[in-house]
Amino acid sequence: MLSKEFSPVSVHDCKALDLLATSVFMLDQNGCICWVNNAGQNLLERSARSLQGLAARHLFEESDVFAHAFDAILNEHFSSLGLLAGIQKTPGQNPEKLLVNVTLQRLSYTPWSVILELREIEQHTLAERNERLIKELEIYQETFRNLGHEVKNPLGGLRGAAQLLEMELGDPSLREYTQVIIAEADRLQELVDRLIRPGQGNLNLSLINIHEICERVWALLKAEYRDDITLVRDYDASVPEMKADMAKLLQAYLNIARNAAQSLMGSKIRDKPCITLRTRILNRHLLLNKIHRLVVVVSVIDNGAGVPEQLHDRIFHPLVTGRPDGTGLGLSLAQDFVRQHGGLIEFDSVPGRTEFRMLLPLENR
Repeated sequence: MLSKEFSPVSVHDCKALDLLATSVFMLDQNGCICWVNNAGQNLLERSARSLQGLAARHLFEESDVFAHAFDAILNEHFSSLGLLAGIQKTPGQNPEKLLVNVTLQRLSYTPWSVILELREIEQHTLAERNERLIKELEIYQETFRNLGHEVKNPLGGLRGAAQLLEMELGDPSLREYTQVIIAEADRLQELVDRLIRPGQGNLNLSLINIHEICERVWALLKAEYRDDITLVRDYDASVPEMKADMAKLLQAYLNIARNAAQSLMGSKIRDKPCITLRTRILNRHLLLNKIHRLVVVVSVIDNGAGVPEQLHDRIFHPLVTGRPDGTGLGLSLAQDFVRQHGGLIEFDSVPGRTEFRMLLPLENR
């Protein structure tokens, strides 16, 4: 963004802006384009003459969002504003669209009212990353379904055999062993049913506060690890309520947090193991190739050794784990539950800091 002290006073003084790679537009008090630099003309593939006098809001897919931001700047509610937006690169019925970072800044003592800056985002890179993640999720969901069908038949036979054995036992005290077999078979049956169930169905939606989930996870970790791990809560109190499946999001967040805790306890680090549970809000964020007005980010941050580099591209695949005693199911199930809500789990990991993030759109479902 341009420095606040930079105050151009004439078109001739703006010529230096033609040397910038950032697209710069000077707007009058009505939001119309008075001047555009070379980068802006190249971005839109339109000449300065064709852009001059055009209302800047007409460049944007959601013109009302831009108009609201412009009014906020003009009325001195903010000195500068930034947002993520889609622009129409060329006019017509089928305009080419681009995703850009938008910065608006109020000007003083100049012929113009507002300076508008556009920076193109590597949209195809983001799209390719999201497309790859989606395909990987579909692959592991299919793997889960195939695995589940293979397990169901012998599991049913195991349970049936235990029931028959229980009927033949004369000593009632021995039946507790068959009851253990039956109970564990039922538990595995329930897990298998979850694995082979269609991914988008059966969400039990209700209005929830995401911090209720965070607090439940905090309490469970506190009870399980006591003073072995320092637990920090860093919540954004402005996060609104959302419609979601409380049980599934709780299970997803608990899987992520437990995975972090188990990794910490199994790694050798200099500092005391620490986990931070954090919530934040993102405005106009690109998620799964769609711009959402509000996205809540629910993070688990730890100070462990990090995810092994060779697992970075496969960490959400089923049966993939970096721990000798891990099952490789926790993160896969968590990703599935978050995907059912239209969200995604992402992570960044370097030695000393690993962050797993649940990104959930806040639009009413």
